[in-house]
Amino acid sequence: MQSFDSVIIGGGPAGMTAALYLLRSGASVAMVERLAPGGQILTTEWIENYPGHPKGVKGYELADLMADHLKDFSYTTLRQEVRSIEHQGPGRNLVHLDEETIQAKVVMICSGVAWKHLGLEREDYFTGRGISYCALCDANFFRGQAVAAVGGGNTALEESIYLSKIVAKVYLIHRRDAFRADKILQERIKNIPNIECVMQSVATELVGDTELKGLRVTHLPDGAQRLLDVSGLFVFVGSTPLTSFVPETLTLSPARFIVTDQEMTTNLPGIYAAGDVRDKLCRQVATAVGDGATAAHSASLFLDSL
Repeated sequence: MQSFDSVIIGGGPAGMTAALYLLRSGASVAMVERLAPGGQILTTEWIENYPGHPKGVKGYELADLMADHLKDFSYTTLRQEVRSIEHQGPGRNLVHLDEETIQAKVVMICSGVAWKHLGLEREDYFTGRGISYCALCDANFFRGQAVAAVGGGNTALEESIYLSKIVAKVYLIHRRDAFRADKILQERIKNIPNIECVMQSVATELVGDTELKGLRVTHLPDGAQRLLDVSGLFVFVGSTPLTSFVPETLTLSPARFIVTDQEMTTNLPGIYAAGDVRDKLCRQVATAVGDGATAAHSASLFLDSL
């Protein structure tokens, strides 16, 4: 059985940053990532808000730069999926993978989230070609254009308010007759002239060939259809943290995000979480990098104490 000082689950910005800091400290590291390094940024066409890239950078290019930073270090990459983590006490963890079990003194959970989709035909194809799941990331690509947003919670309304400052028109689509968001957000929405609330309606068809050109919506009470002339669709129907494999005794939020303190430590000694999988407000590349660095520093101190 292979044994490491640290096993990092997930190869996105948080995981790669944690690996960099741990490797620089002299720890032995295994990174478990079933896909290519990069995580969510691999599906992001263009990133304009990452420090050091004032003109923006393509998501896959940023992922490649982060991965290149690790090339001078020796570590183990395992292209497998984590099935479960068995926490046996401080400094003793078993990580069960598809094909093997490995030992780890510390475990860094950087597995990220899966954004909930609408389930429309060709939704995956149009992601990055008109469909986005982050207004803060992608609103500038639609400056002066008309876009649609789907959702009824706080995130949907907050992101729509942000969009309204950049785009010409926001169609805010919600399947119910009232939003679930806080009342203060609902009042703000009412006073923004370029936001049109399309209530009791659902998105039913994506229109376009190689890029999104429109969105067909259906009014639920009567089945009436409407074609919205939009070039962008922002989906804010929630995200699902990838935490199905964590120990049962690990503290999770009601939405199953991992609860940590400000040093990225969990309730289980030697298990840390960083990036989007963590219970927090802001999920961005920059915050994932900060989480990864903080978690690695905490883990290094823990390793020194063993």
